[in-house]
Amino acid sequence: METCLSLTKQNLGYKFGSCDPADGGMDCSGTVYHVLQAAGITDAPRTASEQYVWVRKAGTFEAVISRKAPSFELDALRPGDLLFWTGTYSTDQEPPVSHTMIYLGKRRSDGKQIMFGASDGRTYDDRKIIGVSVFDFKISSAAQKPEAGEAAKPGSNFIGYARIPGLDHVDR
Repeated sequence: METCLSLTKQNLGYKFGSCDPADGGMDCSGTVYHVLQAAGITDAPRTASEQYVWVRKAGTFEAVISRKAPSFELDALRPGDLLFWTGTYSTDQEPPVSHTMIYLGKRRSDGKQIMFGASDGRTYDDRKIIGVSVFDFKISSAAQKPEAGEAAKPGSNFIGYARIPGLDHVDR
């Protein structure tokens, strides 16, 4: 968690394809990859889709079908768990997991759930943030309104969370 908080203080932007803070920014899976590497987890894959496959094969993934919190499906969610979404952008990869972040837990001040990672438009305290930061954790999914002349976009869809393979026995 210290690595996460340290990265938020570096004013890093969102940079698709980057996993190195020296590039001035990172994408979501690059940020997760960087944090896991810093924690000594060297077998962590680089992309969100690969990270999803990694946790599924390790048997640590918990699917979430609910669209509203609170949900019993989040009862086992713990700080340090990886979070996964589909539909954050159009992709031909299989599985089509396109976004990942790290769950931080609930703020002591108000119990609001928060997460860490990189985004090009999620919110924190309902303010849009771009870059590597702390964000509000919301499981609701809403279709994005199309621009004039565009087709509707499906919007992001939270699909579940997972313990980091090899760390599920560690007290966090």
